[in-house]
Amino acid sequence: MPELPEVETVRRGLEPALSGARLARVRANRPDLRFPLPDGFVQRLTGAKILRLDRRAKYILAPLDRGDTLVMHLGMTGRFEIAAPAGSVRPGDFAREVTPDDKHAHVVFETEEGATVTYYDPRRFGFMDLIPTDRVSHHPWFATMGPEPLGDGFDAKTLEKAFEGRKQGPKTLLLDQKTVAGLGNIYVCEALHRSHISPFKPSGGIAKKRLGPLTTAIKDVLAEAVEVGGSTLKDFAAADGALGYFQHRFRVYDREDEPCPTPGCKGVIAREVQAGRSTFFCPVCQV
Repeated sequence: MPELPEVETVRRGLEPALSGARLARVRANRPDLRFPLPDGFVQRLTGAKILRLDRRAKYILAPLDRGDTLVMHLGMTGRFEIAAPAGSVRPGDFAREVTPDDKHAHVVFETEEGATVTYYDPRRFGFMDLIPTDRVSHHPWFATMGPEPLGDGFDAKTLEKAFEGRKQGPKTLLLDQKTVAGLGNIYVCEALHRSHISPFKPSGGIAKKRLGPLTTAIKDVLAEAVEVGGSTLKDFAAADGALGYFQHRFRVYDREDEPCPTPGCKGVIAREVQAGRSTFFCPVCQV
């Protein structure tokens, strides 16, 4: 499933085509994705102006001038492709182009400026909804979310509060969206390795002085991944139809049995299943 950097990459890719644009035509080629599309979906969007594009955790939010916000989630295989007028610039630095299958083109947005943005989703695990803008933060999807990891509201004190007295490992708590919004398996593995913290150590036993470096590692690994367009795994691609390549910078994720990249460490990257997910770590330098 796309994680925060992938979703932020898509948001940035869509921004030139959709932010400030008025939707001239909207087409829904089926009545549902993961969930049914909201009543009047096409009618409520047609003619509406998208004021801006935001992101909250792994959701893309498009507030409209009619008082609703279009909320979009990519699920596992959801992606957008932009067809803009000749000469338009598509932001991002990506590895290679991919071509989607038209039979999976489920929702199409056409703007008055001439851009066509198509949402593809082979497995239909993604979803869209329209929520009154003044109620978005109270919606069940968002009401209990923690702070954004790339925002000023996320710091060592956030983790001190979340970890205090807890027996669960830090990876489990960092994946809890109530602790911090939008973190996923890949980047938690990477951040814990950078900060040399075991994913299995009881969180309440981690010295407070180590939480500052951990928050820095989380911010750094996410920022680096956003810069290069995320980590494309299997079906995911950015909004301009191209693949991200942060996977070439992975230190531990999907590198089982390879030497630990930490200078001077003689460890070998190991993999264990933790809460149903693969955890990659170095048993020597992560303590």
